[in-house]
Amino acid sequence: MTRFLNIIRVYREYAVLAILIAVSVALFPLNDNPQIKQLRAYTIAGLGILHEPVSLITETVALRAENERLRRANIQLADEVYQLRDARLENIRLRRMIQFQERAPYDLVPARVVGQSVDPLRKTVTLNVGSKHGVREHMPIITESGLVGRVIIVAANYSVGQVLFNRDFRASAKVERTRVDGIIQWDGSTGLHLNNVAKTLDVNEGDVVVTSEYSNVYPPGIYIGVVSRVDIIPGLLTKDIRIRPGVDFSRLEEVFVMLYTADEEKLAIEEHIEQR
Repeated sequence: MTRFLNIIRVYREYAVLAILIAVSVALFPLNDNPQIKQLRAYTIAGLGILHEPVSLITETVALRAENERLRRANIQLADEVYQLRDARLENIRLRRMIQFQERAPYDLVPARVVGQSVDPLRKTVTLNVGSKHGVREHMPIITESGLVGRVIIVAANYSVGQVLFNRDFRASAKVERTRVDGIIQWDGSTGLHLNNVAKTLDVNEGDVVVTSEYSNVYPPGIYIGVVSRVDIIPGLLTKDIRIRPGVDFSRLEEVFVMLYTADEEKLAIEEHIEQR
């Protein structure tokens, strides 16, 4: 208590001044003196002038906060729209896969691509199906758009597939229109080629290319792509035939493993001949 009284004693002049100012302000609106009225008018005008920039600052801060809130809401809505669009596209893909699976002449195991190799010359994909699902080595990998490749490694729950865009990939193929045979192979740069086709044989742009009955891995008739270009190179006995694949490998997500196994005896004999 003594300390409080000491503080009042030291600052009593300021306390009295503050009280007098407060009383004056309180009585200010009640005075009808013309001079006081004019002073009151100037005071109100001054306060109005000061209020405008203060209100602008307040409104600016409020607008920034509102813009930030709207921006976050917009990002959230955009993300929801993307998820809905992605779900819709996935639903369309799955419907096509189901329809294709129902029409396929062989049993198909649906699989999802869960990994890809980083080697640009020997591209592979990792699938979320394995021996527990009936998958074996050399089984074809396809989509409703055509041939993807073949299984080369199998574990219990996963498998690795070699795709068309792999330097080690080979597949016996033929032109559907003229039954001209060749070998599908990737050259490592420009794209897929149908090799070993003589200059005299009939192959044109737009021709459909499918797997042939001479393949050791694939059943005949699997769609591979279309001929996109045919060139005659001087000095060579064969045509340079480029193939545009039916599968878009840049957007490969869902595939099928075809439960098809080639004749093991035939495969062993031909591999023995190739090694001699």
